[in-house]
Amino acid sequence: MTMQWKLVCKQSDLVKGAGVAAMVNGQQVALFYVPEAESQIFAISNWDPFGKANVLSRGLVAHLQGEWTVASPLYKQHFVLSSGKCLEDDVTIPSWQAKLEGENVYIAES
Repeated sequence: MTMQWKLVCKQSDLVKGAGVAAMVNGQQVALFYVPEAESQIFAISNWDPFGKANVLSRGLVAHLQGEWTVASPLYKQHFVLSSGKCLEDDVTIPSWQAKLEGENVYIAES
């Protein structure tokens, strides 16, 4: 089965080393552009399950325990950008494969 990709924005819409929120198929997604990472583009849910708010796109990006993460701006839990796994708790938020092709940013549709 071939993976379906959805165009969500342009690279110029993103901020290097930070997150931007986007609405994709009716769901808030936090997109991160991390040029130092192998994947460069990450997509996780914008919903912080601890703070109960759509704020993860505003969190701080860091490289922790060998993983690129975002720290929630509310209670500071770290979520792995590639998987949505929380480093401090047994919680995983939705994540999507993402890619950069030329100037276009795509995420995989489930």
